[in-house]
Amino acid sequence: MLSPRQALAHSRHIALTGIILLTTLLVGCSLPFGQAPTPQPVILIVTATPDQRSQAPTARPFPTPASASTTPALDAAATPAATESPAAGGLLARVKARGKLICGTNADLPGFGFYDNVRSQWSGFDVDFCRTVAAAIFGNAEAIEFVALNTSGQNERFEAVRSGKVDVLFRNTTWTLGRDVSQLAFGPTTFHDGQSFMARVADKITSLKDLAGKKICVARGTTSEQNLNDDFAARKIPFESVLYDDENQLYPAYDSGSCDAVTSDSSQLSSKRQTLATPQNNAILGDRISREPLGPAFIENDEQWRDVITWTVFATMYAEELGVNQANVDQIKASSTDPRVRRLLGLEGDFGEKLGLSKDFGYQIISTIGNYADIYNRNLGPSTPFVLERGPNKAWNLGGGGVLASPPFR
Repeated sequence: MLSPRQALAHSRHIALTGIILLTTLLVGCSLPFGQAPTPQPVILIVTATPDQRSQAPTARPFPTPASASTTPALDAAATPAATESPAAGGLLARVKARGKLICGTNADLPGFGFYDNVRSQWSGFDVDFCRTVAAAIFGNAEAIEFVALNTSGQNERFEAVRSGKVDVLFRNTTWTLGRDVSQLAFGPTTFHDGQSFMARVADKITSLKDLAGKKICVARGTTSEQNLNDDFAARKIPFESVLYDDENQLYPAYDSGSCDAVTSDSSQLSSKRQTLATPQNNAILGDRISREPLGPAFIENDEQWRDVITWTVFATMYAEELGVNQANVDQIKASSTDPRVRRLLGLEGDFGEKLGLSKDFGYQIISTIGNYADIYNRNLGPSTPFVLERGPNKAWNLGGGGVLASPPFR
């Protein structure tokens, strides 16, 4: 004989089983006989930056670093974020509860996102912007796990964002309309780029018209290929495309003479030039055939998370506008009477708290990672192998045609 408690549990089990069966029958009856539910469409988006490793004969997986805070390759079974539904509460709360940010980035593009297998270290412009978000949330730029993402295949970057496997993507990613309406949201542009061409100095190719009749290496199925076809058709410049599936083939093919020029974002060309046999024998053309606004991408419909990413990026830009950098921030914090600076550093106002962050989140970012100029110069500036001119990536109020600007912190 069942005890009263056992009898109650048994009756509840029978009732629940009946509800499940009834629900199943009702759902089945709502469709015409023999008709299965309509599957949701899969949206495939390509990018101007080719897949870093897929199907390349020389590709190899990145080894797991000694530090648990880095994950060179995406593993859905091992990554904590993979079990979290993007709709299960606000992302900021989940990140705080986890105790670390999971940031998707590039592992193969020196200067922007690169994983050093020997030192088990991540570095680059995009990598540092990942760290600014960790600093804003935790006051600790090392409370972060990096995940190496590609533009196609198992570790495709946009699917990693949509599925919640990463919290935010900083990976030389162009903001486009097609991507914005495909379950993604974008933050402020961190790098204004454009598509260009690299050619051998000895060939005396210095402008687009010099590419007439030439073989041009380009990544298959990317916006680089589309931009090349569209722009040269409009200019009536004949050429021959030499297509490769990823840059593991693209740049070695160009370096071996399989084509006369190679095209991609100018920043990527500058980075990859350093991997060629004789970098100094290759030049990047000044002409641009597209505008590529690069910046962070994250899941849509989470306004608090959008605000956190947006104002974290703006804090680095606003700091440069106001002359606050990593070297002087402590001195300025102790002495400044400028209300703009005081609000940025959390000495006045409660903006950080309204974002769900600490009052001094701006100070945490600048003191640990720096302002925009600190990040740029550390990874791409005059003391690096890339020596990339900032061009439009200058603060609007510092001259030189810069367009970077932050809304005021007020």
